[in-house]
Amino acid sequence: MSTIIPETEPHVPSAGARSLHRPQADRKAPWGAVVPGVLLTSAIAGASFALREIPGVSLLSPMILAILIGIAFHNLVGTPARARPGVTFSLRKILRLAIILLGLQLTAEQVAQVGATGIAVILITLVSTIAFTKWLGGMLGVDRKLAELIAAGTSICGASAVIATNTVTDAPDEDVAYAVACVTVFGSVAMFCYPLVEGGLHLPPHAYGLWAGSSIHEIAQVVAAAYQDGKQAGDFATIAKLSRVMMLAPVVISLGLMSRSHPHKSGHRHQARPVPMPWFVLGFIALVGINSVVAIPTDIKAGIVAATTFLLSVALAAMGLETDIRKLRAKGLRPLILGLAAFLFIAGFSLMLVRMTT
Repeated sequence: MSTIIPETEPHVPSAGARSLHRPQADRKAPWGAVVPGVLLTSAIAGASFALREIPGVSLLSPMILAILIGIAFHNLVGTPARARPGVTFSLRKILRLAIILLGLQLTAEQVAQVGATGIAVILITLVSTIAFTKWLGGMLGVDRKLAELIAAGTSICGASAVIATNTVTDAPDEDVAYAVACVTVFGSVAMFCYPLVEGGLHLPPHAYGLWAGSSIHEIAQVVAAAYQDGKQAGDFATIAKLSRVMMLAPVVISLGLMSRSHPHKSGHRHQARPVPMPWFVLGFIALVGINSVVAIPTDIKAGIVAATTFLLSVALAAMGLETDIRKLRAKGLRPLILGLAAFLFIAGFSLMLVRMTT
């Protein structure tokens, strides 16, 4: 590291900003410099898995627990200066590796099982939710970057989508933490409410599975809600959700292209701004293809899934270690209202499409 940021520094640039503007010498920091931070983020991720053994806590994913522990550690103890290179490494390299590995959780055959109608429902719901959330965010005065993160997290796959989208959105760490909190809260609400609401809707298992898979935020939340209606609904919801996760690649690339030219407050645009290309997303697609043609043994695949979740937890722990809770409070209630509105929209809009098509 060419520059050491003292622990008393009141403001640390976001990980996204550092990844775009870090000096060349800093990018080539020796591997030893990242060890303390990676050990810290890994320890927090490990603690998040251990906490899930406590009754009731298992309802929360280790990713959510990791960011909560990271935020608590940073704001109560403070992130050591020597750990910051490793924290940044966790946010950049480890995050991208985890997203690539997500591709091994989906096959083309699974997408085919959803069918053309199911894929259409998922795609229309996703695009409409993003458009609605960004529009309402502008109406409420929520920062564009934060609105994009909430839109991605709500429409695709919760916390994983938020941190993947931020590789091109480049929002402050506090925005990422706020967006993760929003999708976690409302995804948890959906997990408990969907089985209760389904009793009055009387949806067939296939329809209920498609509704849950196309609208609930996290994969774990989809599984918890859908299997309440039986194995058929749960299996189909899981496949529908994984098909929705595949939309992460085109959404991230599209947002990167859209971010090429945004107006300044003066009204001028960046005409020469390069297009952020999230190459790791192409790795995600490649692994989907490999998983579609190569039969990976069940026990090995289970290990890969667990490792992927751990790596995502490491990345979110790093996010928490750079999140100042005072800045979260400064965001106010408008982003939370936006998250609630996005949740209500995706739940209602997808249910309408499911009823129209099944």
